[in-house]
Amino acid sequence: MANQVLVETSARHLHVTDEHLEILFGKGATLTKKKDLSQPGQFACEEKVTVVGPKSSMKMSILGPTRNASQVEISLTDARAMGITAPVRESGDLAGSGACKLIGPCGEVELTEGVIAAMRHIHATPEDAEKMGLKDKDVVSVKVDTNGRSLVFGDVVVRVSPKYALAMHIDTDESNAAGCSGVVYGEIIK
Repeated sequence: MANQVLVETSARHLHVTDEHLEILFGKGATLTKKKDLSQPGQFACEEKVTVVGPKSSMKMSILGPTRNASQVEISLTDARAMGITAPVRESGDLAGSGACKLIGPCGEVELTEGVIAAMRHIHATPEDAEKMGLKDKDVVSVKVDTNGRSLVFGDVVVRVSPKYALAMHIDTDESNAAGCSGVVYGEIIK
């Protein structure tokens, strides 16, 4: 396949600010790397918090490093179960997004906004994007061939940065709908 991209499933998780990390885990708290993720410099942490919505709560892993704004990324199924409004958005587009409470071992944080269902996206380096004829903020489709669940994902936003590694990210609802398991590749359709 010419425009092939690794398709990775991004499970529910959150990102926190330095300030919120200290409230949740205590003064001077730092994130403990559990494992590196596919995007350079990104990692899953040992630290977990309870994310509380009006109907239920879920324990979620923090991804590091810390960020400028705390953000919770869940699937639409999670949002429904928790009673949280989670608009489909690009990471970082948090204005007017869902609210929740975060509970850690040392404290709690009320997020008045910051809960989203992440828009499907492709991370690409400028070199990868150029090879594929793509540019930052392009919206493409990606065809995934799986056993009995093949489908085409539309509305996939392309994000280009020298800090990225080539990969597409979908949430667990999307992954389950396509029957993705193990290593899965998709074909970018413009």
